[in-house]
Amino acid sequence: MSPTPATDDGRKRGAVFFDRDGVLNLDHGYTHRWDQFEWTPGAIEAIRAVNDRGLFAFVVTNQSGVARGYYDEPAIETLHGKMRAALAERGAHVDDVRYCPHHPDGVVEAYAKACDWRKPGPGMILDLAKRWPVDLGASWLIGDNLSDLQAAEAAGVRGIRYEGGRLDRLVVSLLDGVAP
Repeated sequence: MSPTPATDDGRKRGAVFFDRDGVLNLDHGYTHRWDQFEWTPGAIEAIRAVNDRGLFAFVVTNQSGVARGYYDEPAIETLHGKMRAALAERGAHVDDVRYCPHHPDGVVEAYAKACDWRKPGPGMILDLAKRWPVDLGASWLIGDNLSDLQAAEAAGVRGIRYEGGRLDRLVVSLLDGVAP
């Protein structure tokens, strides 16, 4: 279940939409257990920088491993819960998470389909923008694949390609001069 948006004065504010595998954590292939999860350098600090600027921090992640039969949705939700707990221990948080378990070539019938939530579709971003007071024009998606950048463009947010290194340095450089 998604958290309820924080109550405030209702003004829209910018957001940073983070891809998960390859951006927030090293992509070891179909990461779905906490013992497989390894933060990228500066990932927690990057999220905390977004929090400190008063912007929303969201995670948007394709999880085709569900459609492929490698793991189930509860595994994703458990992993995301552990991510949130680890962030909280370090004074950071993500406001909400969206994932797409579908893939047209999946072997699990219920998930073997095309879906506009699957990047490059913009569905996860647009769903978050409906639920939260997000100013899409003052927002970024940080991803490591072309499909992430295509989803950003389709949703009307700026797409930034993360190619490694300290994620916090990239995020702080983007946020400099941005007011919530």
